[in-house]
Amino acid sequence: MLLIKIEIKKNMNSFTIKDLENLSGIKAHTIRIWEQRYNFLKPSRSDTNIRSYSNDELKKVLNIALLNKYGYKISHIDKMSEVAIKEKILSLTQAEAQQERIINDLIQCMVDLNIERLEDILDDHIRLRGIERTIIQIIFPYMEKIGILWLTSHINPAQEHLVSNIIRQKLIVGIEGIVTSLKVNKTVLLFLPEGEYHELGMLFMYYLLKSRGVSTIYLGANIPLKDVEYVVNLKKPDYLYSHLTSVGHSFNFDKFITNIIKRFNGTPIIISGLLTNSYEKKIPSHVTLKKSFPEVMKFVSEL
Repeated sequence: MLLIKIEIKKNMNSFTIKDLENLSGIKAHTIRIWEQRYNFLKPSRSDTNIRSYSNDELKKVLNIALLNKYGYKISHIDKMSEVAIKEKILSLTQAEAQQERIINDLIQCMVDLNIERLEDILDDHIRLRGIERTIIQIIFPYMEKIGILWLTSHINPAQEHLVSNIIRQKLIVGIEGIVTSLKVNKTVLLFLPEGEYHELGMLFMYYLLKSRGVSTIYLGANIPLKDVEYVVNLKKPDYLYSHLTSVGHSFNFDKFITNIIKRFNGTPIIISGLLTNSYEKKIPSHVTLKKSFPEVMKFVSEL
């Protein structure tokens, strides 16, 4: 039993080279070259020679990738101390660089379980930029990055739950605080199917729609389709919307599509989220997959 616990702990505190690629935007091939030429990365290897990276190495790659993107040569960065690297990052003045720095800071807070710092970062940005800009510029791209880790189970569930709960609180406060004179004569019903508990994407949609004057019915997570059908029959929404991040092992996307078509043949259905990126089969014209944030925003703006 002790060996099992140790192995679980080890896996939850290590990252693959693919994780580093997804989080930093640096190709795995480039990361391997960096390892050969420079000293800042020294991954451990399994018996089958598979690399694994520690929390500290993940943070190093995030910082180095950011500096490299904004003009610093890797050979120069390799000679910097950690203090110098942090100072250079803080000195970046481009708006996009500052946003990426904040997102990297949030990732590091999650890895370290520094929840107080994570919440302070979000609160500071909300005070300076407002809740909507914070959601669009910081929270959404941050969730896109760490959502990949959730799908691959490369972070501890405790990390996921703590981070999710903080962001959920911020989104709910933002939703409750919406005051708008806009009025769109459309109703959108939001729900997550059975087995899907990752609510943040849907709360984000709830905020976007409500802030733009769209009438919104929010059913929540893990909702059986028969319950959705009951509300649809009563309220007659103009659209159904679902956001799929990470569902249970028993979830079948084909079956889900088939069932919603059967039950809601006369209602336009929008589905977004990470899982839509891997779905390539033909779907009916009244079902639309939104595979990117710009596509989601276009749908909202065209209502």
